[in-house]
Amino acid sequence: MSMQNKDRFDLHLDEMIIKVKECQSSKNLKSCSDCKEYFSCELRTDYVKSVYNSMSKGDTGGFEF
Repeated sequence: MSMQNKDRFDLHLDEMIIKVKECQSSKNLKSCSDCKEYFSCELRTDYVKSVYNSMSKGDTGGFEF
């Protein structure tokens, strides 16, 4: 998907992916699940929300795959 075809939800997700990868790199981790802050991390919570919003395009309610 080219940049011009991405909506604000996809663009925000792209930003969050970069932030999460930078955080993992700074802690020498390959996955958030290896981090001691896994359950309390605000960055990870924001990332998960951005994934959901990218898939649902901001609509609330049920989500089906």
